[in-house]
Amino acid sequence: MSDAVQCVECGHALGGPVRNFCPGCGQPATARRIDWTYLAEQVRHGVLNLERGLGYSLRNLLLRPGRLMRDYIEGRRARQVRPLPLLLLGAAAVVLVGRVAAGGDVIGSAVLAGVEMSGNPDPDAVLAAQDSARAVQAWANRHFAAITLLLLPVEALALRVAFHRVGGLNYPEWLVISTFVTVQAFMFWIAGLLLQRWIPGATGWAMSCAIAFQLFSLAQFFAGYPWWKSVLRGALGLCLYTVVQSAITLAAFAVAALVR
Repeated sequence: MSDAVQCVECGHALGGPVRNFCPGCGQPATARRIDWTYLAEQVRHGVLNLERGLGYSLRNLLLRPGRLMRDYIEGRRARQVRPLPLLLLGAAAVVLVGRVAAGGDVIGSAVLAGVEMSGNPDPDAVLAAQDSARAVQAWANRHFAAITLLLLPVEALALRVAFHRVGGLNYPEWLVISTFVTVQAFMFWIAGLLLQRWIPGATGWAMSCAIAFQLFSLAQFFAGYPWWKSVLRGALGLCLYTVVQSAITLAAFAVAALVR
């Protein structure tokens, strides 16, 4: 990107001597496009250093999520927390709240409930399947953050496929967008975990709201593109991601059954 006449963050004039940073807000004078080199630098410099702007990022993920993501993609990043530390912090918060409010069961009993509702007439087979489901559930609860990181590239790829030829975004930029919408889902997840003690099924309702809000965020991100097309493409991307996620869960279920 070429040097800007004005700061993309605050609009402060950058005339005169060559400046590396805006004198008004500290934003870099030239905003790099997000690519593999940029992401590698974020991992190297940003994983252990949570920057200022946590409240700003979380607040705007609820109030103006699509614009927040657009700001980051276009280089207005001075007031925002970097996505990867934000994701790790969000995953840690979900695990902590899950331990306090749900006895450590972060992912819930959806896998076990599916086995119980399978209708298999063989009680021995049902008991064996329940044992495998409990093993998968326990493993997922113990490795929640790692699972989140491993599935993030899958979600990014699914959304990129769904939004093919829309927005001109590369895959690393979709990784950033997927990180933001995942953190957004964590916020709803935490609310559901906190409320489920008083409201049965609160976590499920919260995640349904999270999906709706993710679609809203994508529609806001692609402002100027028909909103209903953004919603449909977003829904397609999330469905593709869910299919792959379900296949991975079934594979884990099969492995757990074999090793028992």
